[in-house]
Amino acid sequence: MSSDAAGPGTGPAPVPTHPLLTRLAQAGQRLRQADGKHPWVLDTAVVIAVFLVSCLPDLVRGDETGDQHGERQLAFTLTHLPLAGTLAVQLALVLPLLWRRRAPVLSFAVIAAVFLVQWSMGVFLRADVALLIALYSVALHGRLRQLPWACAATVGVMVPLAIKVSAVFSIWEALFVLLSAATAAAALGLAVRIRRTQLASLRERTAILELERDQRSKLAAATERARVAREMHDIIGHSLSVIITLADGGGYAAETRPERAKEALRLVGDAGRQALGEMRRMLGVLREQSDTPELNPQPCIADLDALCARIRAAGPDVVYQSGGDLDALDRGVQLMAYRIVQEALTNTLKHAGPRTRAHVQLTAEGTQLSIRVHDTGAPDHRRPPEQSPVEGHGLAGIRERAALYDGTVTAGPGSGGGWTVQTVLDLASAPGASGGAA
Repeated sequence: MSSDAAGPGTGPAPVPTHPLLTRLAQAGQRLRQADGKHPWVLDTAVVIAVFLVSCLPDLVRGDETGDQHGERQLAFTLTHLPLAGTLAVQLALVLPLLWRRRAPVLSFAVIAAVFLVQWSMGVFLRADVALLIALYSVALHGRLRQLPWACAATVGVMVPLAIKVSAVFSIWEALFVLLSAATAAAALGLAVRIRRTQLASLRERTAILELERDQRSKLAAATERARVAREMHDIIGHSLSVIITLADGGGYAAETRPERAKEALRLVGDAGRQALGEMRRMLGVLREQSDTPELNPQPCIADLDALCARIRAAGPDVVYQSGGDLDALDRGVQLMAYRIVQEALTNTLKHAGPRTRAHVQLTAEGTQLSIRVHDTGAPDHRRPPEQSPVEGHGLAGIRERAALYDGTVTAGPGSGGGWTVQTVLDLASAPGASGGAA
């Protein structure tokens, strides 16, 4: 099937190019690169080309008719200079083109002056084309405010020429032809200048877009790393806290109640297997070479009962209460609530120890979801390091998750002792992403 028959979703077909055009474009690019390194080479080549095309024929003709000096009447008078004089005027017209890009106005002024002197003597030379090249260079390389003066000077030096040839041509016809040639030279210079400006603007725009694309990629990568770091912290931190608490309790019970030690070891294995399963699920999503990774459902509010059961197995007495239609919440909100409760209970287990009582309460009312986790603290009523000015990763992760829903997080000592984490989420500002967005 040809590219023209492609469907609308496949994008526009590439513009066909002829191999000759491609080679010409490549040659032009190489020429620009070489000119950037050695600019005098191109200027010298232009001068040599102009000399060969416009000066050499007059020199050959002057050599053949060098014995004819003076005036020849053919309805108007033309003066034929000797070979040396012709060469001198030609060089005066052509050599200033060496500076047509570095000092275009000065180059034009010198050529215009020589042109005026030449025609005041009644000398016709093909090298007069240098005046049009100089005007083109002013339009291309000079300042735009200098171009009107150069055009006015061109008209001024061409009026004597039109008067000189008025014996053969109408002065208006001569002015029309001469000024048309000058207008074409200036217009061509302006067209090339505008085209170069557009290309430079496109290159600058392309560079800016590439920079913005790289910045967006880096920002997306940083956001994804932060999300993965939160998930890994929740999975590993929670599981290790449960495992450590169970291992400590099992080691203590091994001396007094061996049956409890066996139960603790079984619970340690269950917690480790669950953590390993969640780790494999996350790594399966991150593994780029896997086109169809094995995906498992993300935790939701319905899994909070199992979470509280695992915490109870580690020692703390956990009471879970819920209110409102929690099952109707978006999957992203449910995962958010699960992770917040998981992190809060992990901190309770880590800092308050196994001999504490925790109360988990979730309430959905209108466009708000309230999550409250309160524990009674350690038996000695001393509270954990979270009261220090530096927040831990757990509480910082809770704040980051809540910020996605314009939520507020309040954490601090409870009125009757212990520690309370209160989170209120605004469901009306829920982001469009679900599930993994949390």
